[in-house]
Amino acid sequence: MQDASKFRRTGGSAVESGSSPETDPDRPVVFVLDDDPDVREALSSLLSSAGLRVLTFGSAAEFLKAKAPRCPACLVLDLQLPDINGLDLQQKLAEVNGPPVVFISGHGDIPSSVRAMKAGAIEFLPKPFSDEELLSAISNAIAKDRETTQQRSELARIQKSYALLSAREREVLPLIAAGLKNKDSAAMLGIAEITLQVHRAQIMRKMAAQSVTDLVRMASKLGIV
Repeated sequence: MQDASKFRRTGGSAVESGSSPETDPDRPVVFVLDDDPDVREALSSLLSSAGLRVLTFGSAAEFLKAKAPRCPACLVLDLQLPDINGLDLQQKLAEVNGPPVVFISGHGDIPSSVRAMKAGAIEFLPKPFSDEELLSAISNAIAKDRETTQQRSELARIQKSYALLSAREREVLPLIAAGLKNKDSAAMLGIAEITLQVHRAQIMRKMAAQSVTDLVRMASKLGIV
């Protein structure tokens, strides 16, 4: 099994070892992983003409050594590769927040397509497929990656703010999220209501919450009930 640990996204960006091309955070990139050079060349030409940056690879090992641009991305992945099964690579990439996958295959079958989709693939396209089908799938994958990146970035920001809370403030936050009144929360913690109000104000400030509703939303994202 190839090691996918180098292809790990931290803070919504891909981080790898190795060299990389110039990056533009606003311009998506499509990784094409197929062992057929003719397929790689054809797909590269098509995607480049659509305004997408394209990085092509002939093996999973080559792909995993490359350095990914810090921008929205997706992986067009052949099911059958010389060094690893595409489904196994998909699983490994999912464990390290890899890019959304669009499968292409000339040897696909129903069980493989079902497994791929259940594992989160955006699309499973049997060869031959139309340009429109591929471009549509890639567009959906990139849109999903943008959304996922935004969610990861927001969660990272919330976690950073949460780390600023004191131990007592972390006890108060779930009570606020539960909708308890200050008087009831103070009674549960055995502190004065005025002290509870001070903690509440500090929580709002440290979490950069614009309202109690905003704070409750953040608590929900942190899994605090």
